[in-house]
Amino acid sequence: MIFLWAFVVGGAICVFGQICFDVFKLTPAHTMTLLVVLGAALDGIGVYDPLIDFAGAGATIPITSFGNALVHGALEELKTDGWIGIITGIFKVTSAGISAAIIFSFLAALVAKPKG
Repeated sequence: MIFLWAFVVGGAICVFGQICFDVFKLTPAHTMTLLVVLGAALDGIGVYDPLIDFAGAGATIPITSFGNALVHGALEELKTDGWIGIITGIFKVTSAGISAAIIFSFLAALVAKPKG
């Protein structure tokens, strides 16, 4: 059943993004920002973690999970380190994903030849 719920929840997030493109005529940058903010807001009110427990990868793979990670890390570090933890928590939780994006982009640039 977990596969079905992952598919349904992940698909619903993607459908929401597609509706933002088609109906509201938002650009990809605006849609991505909206989804990240939505994930952050849902984590802020305590809804995103139960959604992850329920849907697994259906909630952790979409870009909304990045917003969740930002707020989750900031709130966790706020509890342990005080106000400075808001800044350090963001970097602690998301640094691996950002580092991987930079490294893989660099490796892809070494292999691919631009057309021009």
